[in-house]
Amino acid sequence: MPALISVVIPHLDQASPLARCLASLARQNYSGKFEIVVVDNGSGELPRKTVARFPNARLEQEATPGPGPARNRGVACSRGEILAFTDADCTVDEGWLAAIAARLQDPQAKRILGGDVRIAVEDPKRLTELEAYESVFQYRQEEYIRKFRFSGTGNLAVRRADFDIVGPFGGIDISEDRDWGRRANALGFRIDYVPEMIVYHPARSSFTELYRKWDRHIHHDFSEVRKSRLARLRWMFYATGVFVSPAIESRRIYSSPRLFSWRSRLLAWSAVTRIRAYRTKQMLKVMAGTGNKRSDLWNR
Repeated sequence: MPALISVVIPHLDQASPLARCLASLARQNYSGKFEIVVVDNGSGELPRKTVARFPNARLEQEATPGPGPARNRGVACSRGEILAFTDADCTVDEGWLAAIAARLQDPQAKRILGGDVRIAVEDPKRLTELEAYESVFQYRQEEYIRKFRFSGTGNLAVRRADFDIVGPFGGIDISEDRDWGRRANALGFRIDYVPEMIVYHPARSSFTELYRKWDRHIHHDFSEVRKSRLARLRWMFYATGVFVSPAIESRRIYSSPRLFSWRSRLLAWSAVTRIRAYRTKQMLKVMAGTGNKRSDLWNR
C-alpha cells in the first residue's frame, strides 16, 4: 500500500498563489493518500477560505517568523510517513508525488530527495528580462545538490523517521535549507537529485524583489565569515569576482536549454550584469558595516 505523504507548505500573505499551488496538488496522479498542511506565518488575513476549498488540506499557524519554523510546525502537525515540502507560490507537476513515493519506498536507504525547479513563464516564446534571467540562474537544484549537498526547501522530500534524525529546520537568521542539508550530510544521508520531481516557481515581478532576496543571502553568508580576518579578505576577493563574472557567463546563457532565442539570451545577460553589480555593492557594504542587516522578512 502506498505510503501516506504529508505536503507541508509555509504561507505568508500569498492567498492567490496558494490557491494555484493547492489546485496543482489536487491534480496529482499519485495512487496513494496524501494530506496537505498549510502553515500560516503571520498573514494579515488567514487563508481560511482558500484552504477550505480543498478537502485534504488544513490550516495551521506558527507565530515564530520564518519559513523554517513554519515548516517545523507543519511536520509536527502532520501524520505522513513521507514529508514533502514546497512553497505557497509554487505549483507542482502532476507526477510530483508519484516521483517522490517511488524513490522513498526503502526505509533503510538514508535517502533525501530534491527535484527540479523551473520558472513558470507567461509566454515561452517571449520571455521577460527577469524570466530569462531566472530560467538560467535561479533554482539550480542539480548544482546545489551535487556540488553543495543541499536541496532548496521549495522541492524537498524525506521520510519522517529520517527528518527526525536530522532535526528541525533552523530559524530566520540562517539559510535553513543549506543548514539542514549540511546536517543531513554530516549524519550520512544521501541527497539525490530527481529530475522527474518538478516544481514550477514564478519569476519575480521586479528587480527590487530579487535584490531583497540577495540582501537576505548576503546577510546569511556574511554571518558565517565576519569573525575571521582571512575569511573577510576572501569575501572581498569574492565580491570582486562576482562583479566581473557576467563576462564569463555567456557560455552558460548560450547553452541553456531553457532559452530559445537570441532575444531571451541577451535579456538574460543584461539582467545578470545588473544583478551582480548590485550584489558586489551590497557585499562590500556589509563588510564595511553599512549594508542591510535585516533578515526578518522572509518572503515579502
